[in-house]
Amino acid sequence: MSPADHPSQHAPELRAAAPHFGRRRFLTATGAAAALAFAVNLPATGAASAAELDAARITDDPFTLGVASGDPLPDSVLLWTRLAPAPYQPDGGLPAQRVTVTWELALDERFRRVVRRGRATAHPEFDHTVHVEVGHLAPAHVYYYRFRVGGWVSPAGRTRTAPARGSRAGLDFGLVSCQKYDEGYYTAYKHLAEEDVDVVFHLGDYLYEYAVNSVAGSRAYPAGTLPAVFNRETVTLEDYRLRYALYKSDPDLRAAHAAHPFVVTWDDHETENNYADDTPENSVPPEEFLLRRAAAYRAYWENMPLRRPQMPEGADLKLYRRLHWGRLAQFDVLDTRQYRSDQAYGDGWQYSGPESEDPSRTLTGDAQERWLINGWHRSDAVWNVVPQQVTFSRRYNSTTLPSKVSMDSWDGYPASRERVLAGAQAAGVENLMVLTGDVHVHYAFDIKRDFSDPGSRTVGTEIVTTSVTSGRDGSAKPSNWDTLMTANPHLKFFSGLRGYVTVSLDRELARADYKTVSHVTTQGAPLTTAASFVTEVGDQGLKPA
Repeated sequence: MSPADHPSQHAPELRAAAPHFGRRRFLTATGAAAALAFAVNLPATGAASAAELDAARITDDPFTLGVASGDPLPDSVLLWTRLAPAPYQPDGGLPAQRVTVTWELALDERFRRVVRRGRATAHPEFDHTVHVEVGHLAPAHVYYYRFRVGGWVSPAGRTRTAPARGSRAGLDFGLVSCQKYDEGYYTAYKHLAEEDVDVVFHLGDYLYEYAVNSVAGSRAYPAGTLPAVFNRETVTLEDYRLRYALYKSDPDLRAAHAAHPFVVTWDDHETENNYADDTPENSVPPEEFLLRRAAAYRAYWENMPLRRPQMPEGADLKLYRRLHWGRLAQFDVLDTRQYRSDQAYGDGWQYSGPESEDPSRTLTGDAQERWLINGWHRSDAVWNVVPQQVTFSRRYNSTTLPSKVSMDSWDGYPASRERVLAGAQAAGVENLMVLTGDVHVHYAFDIKRDFSDPGSRTVGTEIVTTSVTSGRDGSAKPSNWDTLMTANPHLKFFSGLRGYVTVSLDRELARADYKTVSHVTTQGAPLTTAASFVTEVGDQGLKPA
């Protein structure tokens, strides 16, 4: 995946767009950073502590949360770990001192052919997380990596570089989203770790901010219960950091991260349900919410395999970015939370009207929308793929008209969707694929140029992955299955079971395999391919495989 058109090159444009919203009336990015630093006694710049911890003093395994890699480029990989010998304690059980970590990158899993090694510093200001950008690597290579602190050695991870920019190599990738810890076991991740995919896209809701009841629930918690610190909603930086520790303590999630590089983007629950830019779900003062958002964004960057350009600045984090897989695919990873207009009509499922149809409303923000469309004009990829969060295609919930639509999805921002589709058409994008999470079900959509006309041209496909656990076990045919399939003729598949999707791309077609597990409230569910579809280059439209 190529660094071309990295969002860091568009930072001035992004900052210029921010005053369109209300954020700067209340709290600037700098102010949020200062308030965050004051609230947690944290240097806003993340400067290193003066003292260094002697690694020999770490008497318990510091690699309890595993390893990860992400955002593969043709000549570079990003490696991640966090030191936390006591992950359910503040600061992971380490003192507020920096720790020197060594790392190795090898061509073999026994590390007999090490090609790169180095040292990194785990700063307490970043909760002893480590982000190592390893460069000068060969394209289209598989590498193995590990970390070491004192006498402790991390589990080994497997990653890979993207092919060279002119390569025509194929690609297999996975899609996951929505993994509420207390609603089930991460059985889907156990199976995904065993898949032969090149990369995994996580499309949001990596964690949930709600209180986790330490006694009730379906999951067998360590030692029978969880510490009481998890039985409250995440608001502070410490809250979010501890919640990531809880989620990453799961062995199946750790196995998936160790097996494949991830490309991540957030939705709402990494901060707060259905927030919109600087507008919270509930009526708290905007400055209070932005302080919470600053904490959530910082903890997200700390715990995800993200590169330095995604490091947050106060209440802002530039998450949208562009990656390539040779000349086969361009991936435009979107952020549909941070810059959106507030949901119309108070959110939820509502009838469309003047408020939701206002052409000034945006789901992406003006700068990100221009970046997306301009990138399509420059694209020479066979496939233009858009990993993002919320349902893009029209979705009626009634067979009679008018029908309500979701105000939190692109249906609540139809002018924004029309600008994107018009931009793809003007750029000559012929093979458009949108990747979506959020809704806890599998969907397969044909993207119509005009959703009001069933005979309108199909201009792309939308692959919606179900949740890993959110919604508990679910069912193959939810109660609204007949209604949605009838009301939306461009909807080709719908399942309410948990699981993930794998997608294979080549220069002739794309194939999507919808994988499901029968249950998540108990362990051990087998994996089933519930449906498979293909769409051909130059002839968009999903056909059963």
